[in-house]
Amino acid sequence: MNGPDYLSQKAGKLQTAMGGFFPGSHVVFRGQTLHTDLKDMDWMALYLYGICGRRFSDAEMQLMNALWTYTSYPDARIWNNRVAALSGSARSTGNLGLAAALSISEAHIYGRGNEVQAISFFIATRKRLDTGGNLADCLQDEMKTHRRIAGYGRPLINADERIAPIMAKATALGLDQGRHIQLAFAIERHLLDSGRNLRMNYGAVVSAFGADLELSPEEFYLFMFPSFLAGMPPCFLEARHGVEGSLFPLSCTDIAYQGVGPRRW
Repeated sequence: MNGPDYLSQKAGKLQTAMGGFFPGSHVVFRGQTLHTDLKDMDWMALYLYGICGRRFSDAEMQLMNALWTYTSYPDARIWNNRVAALSGSARSTGNLGLAAALSISEAHIYGRGNEVQAISFFIATRKRLDTGGNLADCLQDEMKTHRRIAGYGRPLINADERIAPIMAKATALGLDQGRHIQLAFAIERHLLDSGRNLRMNYGAVVSAFGADLELSPEEFYLFMFPSFLAGMPPCFLEARHGVEGSLFPLSCTDIAYQGVGPRRW
């Protein structure tokens, strides 16, 4: 039902199971009182509780923290950090600059879009293999559908420096034997053995751990949303305190212009 009768039932009020603010009294957060029941929860745990409605173990929280920490690169040449830095160079506000940088982190090839495709593939493939499916067939079908295997290969170099420290952390926490992370490595071996020089990248390893932590693709997407954030403020600040407009300048001779020639004004 989505017609006028349904809308009239919703008019003038908010029906929610997520929570509410009672001014001067208390705040309910997914059925818990924020300032009493959840007062000792750290921010990441609260963020995940808001997404999933459940709590994670200390080991799981440490792993998820590492997934964010190990991709915090303060390099203004990286596509989303560049937006943060350019906004600082243009004297925009930090809020606008970082929000814009996070918004383009949804890039399908190597951002959030890549990870959503990867976790969806891992979950579907694991289920298919459990019912007698063949990995080669799963990969072939994925290639037919998306023309790539999300999480494998890298634009600049076919190796990813984040995988080793993430796996070391997972091993130390006893979380390295999950069925989806093992599948991720099995896919890498299959691709290499079949002549495809495609090694696992950050998107694959974090998506596989997301599946092992029983996050849905939507939950995982929301969890990963701030993962690049820590590397952005340094880029913004350095450009903000530099000479205005001096970041990544282009010479006129670097531009192949074929439009109207010089005109007198």
